Amino acid sequence: MKLAIVTDTSADIAETYKTRADLFVLEIPISIDGVDYEPSKMKAEAWFDLMKTSKDAPKTSQPSVAELAILLKTLEKKGYTHVLGLFLPSGISGFYANAFYLQSEYNNMKVEFPETFITARPLGYMVETALDGIDAGKTFDEIKATFEYQRDHDTAFMLVDDLKWLAKGGRLSNASAFVGTLMNIKPLLQFSEEGEVVVYDKVRTTKKAIAAMKKLLLERTQDGDYKVFVLNTGTLDRAQELYDFAIEQGFKDVEFTTLGPVVATHLGVGAVAYAVSPK
Repeated sequence: MKLAIVTDTSADIAETYKTRADLFVLEIPISIDGVDYEPSKMKAEAWFDLMKTSKDAPKTSQPSVAELAILLKTLEKKGYTHVLGLFLPSGISGFYANAFYLQSEYNNMKVEFPETFITARPLGYMVETALDGIDAGKTFDEIKATFEYQRDHDTAFMLVDDLKWLAKGGRLSNASAFVGTLMNIKPLLQFSEEGEVVVYDKVRTTKKAIAAMKKLLLERTQDGDYKVFVLNTGTLDRAQELYDFAIEQGFKDVEFTTLGPVVATHLGVGAVAYAVSPK
């Protein structure tokens, strides 16, 4: 078996994996104030600075289906027998539906694009686990089964600090954002089972929102051993508090990291999140 893993730049992947010859990453174009950028070449902190001073809402576009089709043909010519595509979920992008037909276009190569239902660092961790499976000599079915177990037990919940980013992105009206800001409402978001970003709860004050996130972390990890990700878009103090709490609760594998530009575009500057994945 010669297996290629294909993903997109919504997946936050550890640096040690990015240079692998069997990993291929599609760009999700991002733009701000009329200027286009490639997330793979943009530092997250630099993107946050641009967002803070932008006149218009930053935007993301879909990865190129044509580029994916060309890549798959190239992989087939190079002798790859299997391709596992792990992309941002259909609940937040039309790319999955547009690319779905490509799975049946290749006679000499098995191509599968399973739904992921999540993105950002958890998606990156799925990619890394699949690559580790290749190194361990696992079969395609074994690697896919491990992915499916991760997917079915992953979860992420996010605290958005400033409602203007949701309003700029069209997920909330300007009037609602204004009223919410006046009332100091802090929405807690989560990925649904269909891979959509939905409102889990609306909490007044940041202190209560952080307390709710800590409670959720304990509730969502009662059934096993989990890796915990503490994610942020420039909110280091709040992220540190969440990290310290996870350590105090006895979690052995806790990662502190920054969300990449693609997801940050929608959550805005000042967001913080917990994500968990089974080990």
